[in-house]
Amino acid sequence: MNAIDLQNLDISYGDTKVVFDVNLAIPEGESFALVGESGSGKSTILRAIAGLAPDWTGSISVMGKPRSHHVDRAVSRQAQMVFQDPYGSLHPRKTIDAALSEPLAIHGIGNRGERVEAQLKAVGLDQRFRFRFPHQLSGGQRQRVAIARALMLEPKVLLLDEPTSALDVSVQAEILNLLKRLRREQGLTYLMVTHNLPVVSFLCDRLAVMRHGRIVEIADVAQLKAGQLREPYSQELLAATEGG
Repeated sequence: MNAIDLQNLDISYGDTKVVFDVNLAIPEGESFALVGESGSGKSTILRAIAGLAPDWTGSISVMGKPRSHHVDRAVSRQAQMVFQDPYGSLHPRKTIDAALSEPLAIHGIGNRGERVEAQLKAVGLDQRFRFRFPHQLSGGQRQRVAIARALMLEPKVLLLDEPTSALDVSVQAEILNLLKRLRREQGLTYLMVTHNLPVVSFLCDRLAVMRHGRIVEIADVAQLKAGQLREPYSQELLAATEGG
């Protein structure tokens, strides 16, 4: 089964169309990356899947369930998003316990204390962190909390919007290793947006290169590692990474 299926997907903000005719099938268990320049529509696709960009046409399915244009709890249970800025995505006046308990309360799920403790442990944080506030945590610890919050509903799909770009390089490696382990242990499917091709090489199986709201190429990571991307624009991205 495909974990994510996008067919003829167009997405607009007001009168401006920003994503054009995207077709993408991501099998269950795969880690897939969307890469391309800023403004190419990558994060907009994640937001549409998550229900945060409601002005779209075409079809979006998650774990075989078609997404509606309204609040869709069935899809929310299956697909959760991790944002770029871990500080901005956590309420500054809510404890970590409150932040992790909130999705459970919204969906009427019990055993909240046990579930919070289990997810903190899963992301490598001990119980000392449970009743702290976001400002008392480092950037890497905050992103671990954000990942734990995304996992509270036991989704099968994580939508990762540049999850390491706001972190120091040494901390980036820790978070990438955590994501790799969680995918293996929990059988997760990842759809990741990133500018960082080495991150794609480390964490992903395939990638789609986007430009001006369209997918211009889909490739295996083996092709990326071998420098064998086909499209001239894909080669430009690769050369810019290697030149940096």
